[in-house]
Amino acid sequence: MNDTLLIAVYAFAGAAATGLAGAGALRLIRRRSLTASLAVVAGVGVVAMLAGTLAVAWAMFLSPHDLSVVTTVVAMAAVVSLATALLLGRWVVARSRELAVAARSFGDGGDFAAPDGPTTAELDHLSRELAATSARLAESRERERALEASRRELVAWISHDLRTPLAGLRAMSEALEDGVAADPGRYLKQIRTEVERLNDMVGDLFELSRIHAGALALAPSRISLYDLVGDALAGADPLAREHGVRLVGGRIEPVPVEVDGKEMSRVLGNLLVNAIRRTPADGTVAVTAERSTEGVVLSVTDGCGGIPDEDLPRVFDTGWRGTHARTPPAGAGLGLAIVRGIVEAHQGRATVRNIPGGCRFEVVLPAAAS
Repeated sequence: MNDTLLIAVYAFAGAAATGLAGAGALRLIRRRSLTASLAVVAGVGVVAMLAGTLAVAWAMFLSPHDLSVVTTVVAMAAVVSLATALLLGRWVVARSRELAVAARSFGDGGDFAAPDGPTTAELDHLSRELAATSARLAESRERERALEASRRELVAWISHDLRTPLAGLRAMSEALEDGVAADPGRYLKQIRTEVERLNDMVGDLFELSRIHAGALALAPSRISLYDLVGDALAGADPLAREHGVRLVGGRIEPVPVEVDGKEMSRVLGNLLVNAIRRTPADGTVAVTAERSTEGVVLSVTDGCGGIPDEDLPRVFDTGWRGTHARTPPAGAGLGLAIVRGIVEAHQGRATVRNIPGGCRFEVVLPAAAS
């Protein structure tokens, strides 16, 4: 037992010395290729065995012949181990370089394509993560392009909508200044109308900027849908009469909701104004409010004739007004974008779908706690 313990101590001492030297070597080459690190690890294993063997041989006074045999065996093992480590290192490095080239492709704006051929579990996991990141980047680039197109469209339409009333205001003010206005009172009334429209447009832009900046401060309170819809219908009634459109409030359940009353009134007002302007004379705009499995559903149905399928995904985009809505009364295309922003700030969602003869806008809000 004492001899066995002595052999273990000598073998451990020789192997430990080699292990410490190997750890120092790995620290020095930690920024070098993986091949070098694998070679050091393989070398440490063989040299540690040789050092332990030599230490035991020295302590046990082995014959030179026996020591030579042991050394030769260990040397051959070292050659095989180093060759295997170098081959493995070169293979891993080659796969890593292929992965780096593939990763560089989607970093430059392309799509990631995983290299062909077998690879280690770690590199395979990294490849899957890079593929998922590439997909997310592609979606982000697509959203960025859509947002940029929406911004350009908004700037173009805002410029168009501002130019027309500003030109009219300048012409009317010059007529009043030169004293050539046949009916100054009518000119002043028209100037006030144009100024109010410009003020509404600036207000919409300010509201939308607050929504996009995440600075929309909500003051939620418990409100009955019946009262909320009733106030919105009363506010939209003059515009409906002007356009010859009937407003109908059917199936308005008195369901309580926790919302910001002012902001949700704006949501309903924007939806009603949009529906009234798109519905022909003698048409009907219907409003419903009812409870569903998803929460509370507010809907506004119009008689616009429907929205082209290719335009449905863009209805709530900033600046969208449809191909037929390029006249100033159609607004700046901000109303529905504001609707979506306010509804999402309430943890809800806004959707639109076509129905026979028109379309149906739906706002789904979380139900208030009982």
